[in-house]
Amino acid sequence: MRIGVMSGPERGDSARKAKRMVDDARWAESAGLDTVWVPQVPTDFDALLAVALMGTATDRIEIGTAVVPLQAQHPIALARQALSAQAATGGRLALGVGPSHHWIVRDMLGLPYERPAGYTRDYLDVLDAAFAGPGPVEVENKTFTVHNPLGLGPVGPLPVLVAALGPVMLKLAGERADGTVLWMADEKAVGEHVVPRITAAAEAAGRPAPRIVAGVPVCLCRPSEVDAARERANRVLGEAEISPNYQRLLEYGAARDVGDICAAGDEAAIRARLRRFADAGVTDLSVRLLPIGEGRDELVASKERTKEMLAGLAAELR
Repeated sequence: MRIGVMSGPERGDSARKAKRMVDDARWAESAGLDTVWVPQVPTDFDALLAVALMGTATDRIEIGTAVVPLQAQHPIALARQALSAQAATGGRLALGVGPSHHWIVRDMLGLPYERPAGYTRDYLDVLDAAFAGPGPVEVENKTFTVHNPLGLGPVGPLPVLVAALGPVMLKLAGERADGTVLWMADEKAVGEHVVPRITAAAEAAGRPAPRIVAGVPVCLCRPSEVDAARERANRVLGEAEISPNYQRLLEYGAARDVGDICAAGDEAAIRARLRRFADAGVTDLSVRLLPIGEGRDELVASKERTKEMLAGLAAELR
Protein backbone atom coordinates (compact mmCIF):
# COMPACT_ATOMS: atom_id res chain seq x y z
CA MET A 1 0.00 0.00 0.00
CA ARG A 2 1.44 3.34 -1.08
CA ILE A 3 1.13 6.15 1.45
CA GLY A 4 0.07 9.67 0.53
CA VAL A 5 -1.19 12.75 2.32
CA MET A 6 -3.97 15.22 1.57
CA SER A 7 -3.16 18.90 1.18
CA GLY A 8 -5.45 21.83 0.63
CA PRO A 9 -8.84 21.62 2.35
CA GLU A 10 -8.11 23.94 5.29
CA ARG A 11 -8.92 27.54 6.10
CA GLY A 12 -6.42 30.31 5.47
CA ASP A 13 -5.80 33.27 3.20
CA SER A 14 -4.72 32.50 -0.34
CA ALA A 15 -1.16 33.81 -0.09
CA ARG A 16 -0.28 31.69 2.94
CA LYS A 17 -2.24 28.73 1.65
CA ALA A 18 -0.27 28.54 -1.60
CA LYS A 19 3.03 28.47 0.29
CA ARG A 20 1.70 25.92 2.77
CA MET A 21 0.58 23.58 0.01
CA VAL A 22 4.00 23.78 -1.63
CA ASP A 23 5.60 23.14 1.76
CA ASP A 24 3.30 20.13 2.24
CA ALA A 25 4.46 18.63 -1.05
CA ARG A 26 8.12 19.25 -0.24
CA TRP A 27 7.70 17.64 3.18
CA ALA A 28 5.88 14.62 1.76
CA GLU A 29 8.61 14.06 -0.81
CA SER A 30 11.43 14.44 1.73
CA ALA A 31 9.61 12.13 4.15
CA GLY A 32 9.50 9.35 1.56
CA LEU A 33 5.75 9.42 0.96
CA ASP A 34 4.45 8.31 -2.42
CA THR A 35 1.71 10.80 -3.21
CA VAL A 36 0.11 14.13 -2.34
CA TRP A 37 -3.65 14.28 -2.93
CA VAL A 38 -5.38 17.62 -3.51
CA PRO A 39 -9.15 17.65 -2.94
CA GLN A 40 -11.25 20.01 -5.03
CA VAL A 41 -13.72 21.44 -2.55
CA PRO A 42 -16.20 24.19 -3.46
CA THR A 43 -14.54 26.90 -1.35
CA ASP A 44 -10.88 26.16 -1.97
CA PHE A 45 -8.00 26.39 -4.45
CA ASP A 46 -8.26 25.01 -7.95
CA ALA A 47 -6.84 21.52 -7.52
CA LEU A 48 -5.01 21.30 -10.84
CA LEU A 49 -3.41 24.72 -10.37
CA ALA A 50 -2.26 23.53 -6.95
CA VAL A 51 -0.85 20.37 -8.55
CA ALA A 52 1.18 22.49 -10.97
CA LEU A 53 2.52 24.66 -8.12
CA MET A 54 3.51 21.60 -6.12
CA GLY A 55 5.06 19.95 -9.14
CA THR A 56 7.45 22.81 -9.80
CA ALA A 57 8.70 22.54 -6.18
CA THR A 58 9.25 18.74 -6.15
CA ASP A 59 11.04 16.14 -8.23
CA ARG A 60 9.71 12.67 -7.48
CA ILE A 61 6.39 12.49 -5.71
CA GLU A 62 3.13 11.77 -7.53
CA ILE A 63 0.53 14.53 -7.15
CA GLY A 64 -3.13 13.69 -7.60
CA THR A 65 -6.52 15.38 -7.58
CA ALA A 66 -9.13 13.87 -5.29
CA VAL A 67 -11.28 14.77 -7.12
CA VAL A 68 -12.17 17.33 -9.81
CA PRO A 69 -15.96 17.57 -10.31
CA LEU A 70 -16.71 16.91 -13.97
CA GLN A 71 -19.74 19.15 -14.37
CA ALA A 72 -17.84 22.34 -13.54
CA GLN A 73 -16.01 22.50 -16.88
CA HIS A 74 -16.18 21.24 -20.45
CA PRO A 75 -14.06 18.12 -20.96
CA ILE A 76 -11.77 19.91 -23.40
CA ALA A 77 -11.10 22.58 -20.78
CA LEU A 78 -10.35 19.92 -18.18
CA ALA A 79 -8.12 18.03 -20.62
CA ARG A 80 -6.11 21.21 -21.30
CA GLN A 81 -5.76 21.84 -17.56
CA ALA A 82 -4.71 18.27 -16.85
CA LEU A 83 -2.20 18.08 -19.70
CA SER A 84 -0.71 21.42 -18.65
CA ALA A 85 -0.43 20.31 -15.02
CA GLN A 86 1.05 16.99 -16.09
CA ALA A 87 3.71 18.79 -18.10
CA ALA A 88 4.45 21.10 -15.15
CA THR A 89 4.96 18.09 -12.87
CA GLY A 90 7.12 16.21 -15.34
CA GLY A 91 4.50 13.52 -15.82
CA ARG A 92 3.62 13.01 -12.13
CA LEU A 93 -0.10 13.85 -12.23
CA ALA A 94 -2.77 11.34 -11.23
CA LEU A 95 -6.07 12.82 -12.41
CA GLY A 96 -8.91 12.00 -10.06
CA VAL A 97 -12.33 13.02 -11.40
CA GLY A 98 -15.93 12.36 -10.49
CA PRO A 99 -19.55 13.38 -11.03
CA SER A 100 -19.67 15.05 -7.60
CA HIS A 101 -22.94 15.38 -5.62
CA HIS A 102 -26.30 17.02 -6.12
CA TRP A 103 -25.65 19.56 -3.35
CA ILE A 104 -22.61 20.86 -5.25
CA VAL A 105 -23.67 20.53 -8.87
CA ARG A 106 -27.35 21.42 -8.59
CA ASP A 107 -27.58 23.50 -5.41
CA MET A 108 -24.29 25.44 -5.65
CA LEU A 109 -23.55 25.60 -9.38
CA GLY A 110 -27.13 25.59 -10.65
CA LEU A 111 -26.41 22.82 -13.15
CA PRO A 112 -28.43 19.67 -13.86
CA TYR A 113 -27.50 16.60 -11.85
CA GLU A 114 -28.89 13.91 -14.11
CA ARG A 115 -27.48 10.58 -15.28
CA PRO A 116 -24.21 11.00 -13.34
CA ALA A 117 -22.87 7.64 -14.52
CA GLY A 118 -23.88 8.23 -18.13
CA TYR A 119 -22.48 11.75 -18.00
CA THR A 120 -19.19 10.41 -16.64
CA ARG A 121 -18.98 7.77 -19.37
CA ASP A 122 -19.56 10.39 -22.08
CA TYR A 123 -17.04 12.72 -20.44
CA LEU A 124 -14.41 9.97 -20.39
CA ASP A 125 -14.91 9.51 -24.15
CA VAL A 126 -13.64 13.07 -24.64
CA LEU A 127 -10.82 12.78 -22.10
CA ASP A 128 -9.63 9.52 -23.64
CA ALA A 129 -9.50 11.12 -27.09
CA ALA A 130 -7.71 14.20 -25.76
CA PHE A 131 -5.15 12.19 -23.80
CA ALA A 132 -4.38 10.13 -26.90
CA GLY A 133 -3.07 13.30 -28.57
CA PRO A 134 -1.70 15.57 -29.72
CA GLY A 135 -4.22 15.71 -32.49
CA PRO A 136 -7.86 16.45 -33.21
CA VAL A 137 -10.43 15.38 -30.64
CA GLU A 138 -13.43 13.98 -32.49
CA VAL A 139 -16.22 12.71 -30.22
CA GLU A 140 -19.97 12.54 -30.64
CA ASN A 141 -22.09 10.88 -27.96
CA LYS A 142 -25.29 11.55 -26.05
CA THR A 143 -23.79 14.48 -24.13
CA PHE A 144 -20.96 15.98 -26.19
CA THR A 145 -20.32 16.86 -29.80
CA VAL A 146 -16.64 17.76 -29.96
CA HIS A 147 -14.52 18.56 -33.01
CA ASN A 148 -11.57 20.29 -31.42
CA PRO A 149 -7.92 20.54 -32.51
CA LEU A 150 -5.54 20.01 -29.60
CA GLY A 151 -1.81 20.53 -29.81
CA LEU A 152 -1.11 19.12 -26.35
CA GLY A 153 -0.28 15.54 -25.54
CA PRO A 154 0.68 13.74 -22.35
CA VAL A 155 4.38 13.78 -21.45
CA GLY A 156 4.04 10.28 -19.98
CA PRO A 157 1.40 7.92 -18.61
CA LEU A 158 -1.53 9.90 -17.21
CA PRO A 159 -3.59 7.72 -14.86
CA VAL A 160 -7.25 8.66 -14.59
CA LEU A 161 -9.08 7.65 -11.41
CA VAL A 162 -12.86 7.94 -11.13
CA ALA A 163 -14.60 8.57 -7.82
CA ALA A 164 -16.98 5.64 -7.58
CA LEU A 165 -19.21 4.79 -4.63
CA GLY A 166 -22.10 2.71 -5.97
CA PRO A 167 -22.21 -0.43 -8.12
CA VAL A 168 -22.84 1.35 -11.44
CA MET A 169 -19.99 3.82 -10.97
CA LEU A 170 -17.63 1.10 -9.73
CA LYS A 171 -18.33 -0.93 -12.85
CA LEU A 172 -17.67 2.12 -15.00
CA ALA A 173 -14.44 2.91 -13.15
CA GLY A 174 -13.22 -0.65 -13.63
CA GLU A 175 -14.07 -0.66 -17.33
CA ARG A 176 -12.78 2.78 -18.26
CA ALA A 177 -10.32 4.11 -15.67
CA ASP A 178 -7.16 3.20 -13.79
CA GLY A 179 -8.89 2.98 -10.44
CA THR A 180 -11.05 4.87 -7.99
CA VAL A 181 -10.73 7.50 -5.28
CA LEU A 182 -12.79 6.90 -2.12
CA TRP A 183 -13.98 8.90 0.85
CA MET A 184 -16.21 7.63 3.66
CA ALA A 185 -15.31 3.99 2.98
CA ASP A 186 -14.16 1.77 5.85
CA GLU A 187 -12.35 -1.55 5.53
CA LYS A 188 -15.55 -3.57 5.21
CA ALA A 189 -16.95 -1.33 2.47
CA VAL A 190 -13.64 -1.50 0.60
CA GLY A 191 -13.17 -5.24 0.90
CA GLU A 192 -16.73 -6.43 0.36
CA HIS A 193 -18.20 -3.75 -1.90
CA VAL A 194 -15.58 -1.69 -3.74
CA VAL A 195 -12.79 -4.12 -4.57
CA PRO A 196 -14.88 -7.04 -5.88
CA ARG A 197 -16.97 -4.85 -8.17
CA ILE A 198 -14.25 -2.66 -9.65
CA THR A 199 -11.82 -5.57 -10.01
CA ALA A 200 -14.36 -7.78 -11.80
CA ALA A 201 -15.18 -4.93 -14.19
CA ALA A 202 -11.50 -4.29 -14.93
CA GLU A 203 -10.84 -7.99 -15.55
CA ALA A 204 -13.83 -8.27 -17.87
CA ALA A 205 -12.59 -5.25 -19.83
CA GLY A 206 -9.06 -6.65 -20.04
CA ARG A 207 -7.62 -3.84 -17.95
CA PRO A 208 -4.92 -4.06 -15.26
CA ALA A 209 -5.86 -4.36 -11.60
CA PRO A 210 -7.30 -0.99 -10.55
CA ARG A 211 -5.83 1.36 -7.98
CA ILE A 212 -7.99 1.81 -4.88
CA VAL A 213 -7.25 5.17 -3.26
CA ALA A 214 -8.86 5.48 0.19
CA GLY A 215 -9.07 8.75 2.09
CA VAL A 216 -8.64 8.14 5.82
CA PRO A 217 -8.31 10.67 8.66
CA VAL A 218 -5.36 9.85 10.94
CA CYS A 219 -4.58 11.19 14.42
CA LEU A 220 -1.68 10.10 16.61
CA CYS A 221 -2.84 10.47 20.19
CA ARG A 222 -3.03 8.77 23.55
CA PRO A 223 -5.63 5.98 23.87
CA SER A 224 -7.56 8.21 26.25
CA GLU A 225 -7.87 10.83 23.47
CA VAL A 226 -9.31 8.55 20.77
CA ASP A 227 -12.89 9.59 21.46
CA ALA A 228 -11.86 13.26 21.21
CA ALA A 229 -10.17 12.58 17.86
CA ARG A 230 -13.26 10.86 16.49
CA GLU A 231 -15.47 13.68 17.74
CA ARG A 232 -13.23 16.22 16.03
CA ALA A 233 -13.31 14.21 12.80
CA ASN A 234 -17.10 14.30 12.89
CA ARG A 235 -17.07 18.02 13.62
CA VAL A 236 -14.63 19.19 10.95
CA LEU A 237 -15.10 16.52 8.26
CA GLY A 238 -18.64 15.29 8.74
CA GLU A 239 -20.59 17.69 6.55
CA ALA A 240 -20.11 15.43 3.52
CA GLU A 241 -22.29 12.82 5.19
CA ILE A 242 -25.37 14.75 4.08
CA SER A 243 -24.81 13.35 0.61
CA PRO A 244 -26.99 10.35 -0.22
CA ASN A 245 -24.02 8.93 -2.14
CA TYR A 246 -21.91 8.79 1.02
CA GLN A 247 -24.83 7.58 3.12
CA ARG A 248 -25.28 4.61 0.79
CA LEU A 249 -21.55 3.88 0.89
CA LEU A 250 -21.60 3.85 4.69
CA GLU A 251 -24.33 1.21 4.55
CA TYR A 252 -21.89 -1.19 2.85
CA GLY A 253 -19.49 -0.94 5.79
CA ALA A 254 -19.51 -1.01 9.55
CA ALA A 255 -18.76 2.67 10.12
CA ARG A 256 -21.57 5.04 10.99
CA ASP A 257 -19.66 8.26 10.30
CA VAL A 258 -16.24 9.64 9.45
CA GLY A 259 -15.24 9.43 13.10
CA ASP A 260 -15.52 5.64 12.90
CA ILE A 261 -13.29 5.63 9.82
CA CYS A 262 -10.65 7.77 11.52
CA ALA A 263 -7.46 5.87 12.44
CA ALA A 264 -6.72 7.28 15.90
CA GLY A 265 -4.60 6.19 18.84
CA ASP A 266 -0.98 5.33 19.45
CA GLU A 267 1.38 4.20 16.69
CA ALA A 268 0.60 0.51 17.17
CA ALA A 269 -3.15 1.12 16.90
CA ILE A 270 -2.76 3.23 13.78
CA ARG A 271 -0.41 0.73 12.16
CA ALA A 272 -2.90 -2.08 12.79
CA ARG A 273 -5.80 -0.05 11.41
CA LEU A 274 -3.94 0.93 8.26
CA ARG A 275 -2.88 -2.67 7.71
CA ARG A 276 -6.56 -3.62 7.76
CA PHE A 277 -7.17 -1.16 4.94
CA ALA A 278 -4.29 -2.72 2.99
CA ASP A 279 -5.66 -6.21 3.63
CA ALA A 280 -9.07 -5.06 2.35
CA GLY A 281 -7.50 -4.13 -0.99
CA VAL A 282 -6.52 -0.47 -0.65
CA THR A 283 -3.53 0.17 -2.91
CA ASP A 284 -3.07 3.87 -2.04
CA LEU A 285 -3.79 5.56 1.26
CA SER A 286 -4.64 9.27 1.23
CA VAL A 287 -4.14 10.45 4.81
CA ARG A 288 -6.12 13.40 6.09
CA LEU A 289 -3.99 14.62 9.00
CA LEU A 290 -6.33 15.29 11.91
CA PRO A 291 -4.75 17.24 14.79
CA ILE A 292 -6.39 17.59 18.18
CA GLY A 293 -5.81 20.00 21.03
CA GLU A 294 -6.78 23.34 22.52
CA GLY A 295 -5.48 26.35 20.61
CA ARG A 296 -3.18 26.73 17.66
CA ASP A 297 0.04 25.61 19.36
CA GLU A 298 -1.43 22.29 20.50
CA LEU A 299 -2.99 21.66 17.10
CA VAL A 300 0.30 22.35 15.31
CA ALA A 301 2.21 20.09 17.70
CA SER A 302 -0.35 17.31 17.26
CA LYS A 303 -0.15 17.56 13.48
CA GLU A 304 3.66 17.40 13.54
CA ARG A 305 3.62 14.28 15.71
CA THR A 306 1.24 12.57 13.30
CA LYS A 307 3.39 13.59 10.32
CA GLU A 308 6.52 12.12 11.92
CA MET A 309 4.71 8.89 12.67
CA LEU A 310 3.34 8.70 9.12
CA ALA A 311 6.79 9.16 7.62
CA GLY A 312 8.03 6.26 9.72
CA LEU A 313 5.18 3.99 8.62
CA ALA A 314 5.38 4.79 4.90
CA ALA A 315 8.26 2.43 4.08
CA GLU A 316 6.91 -0.27 6.42
CA LEU A 317 3.46 -0.35 4.83
CA ARG A 318 4.62 -0.05 1.23
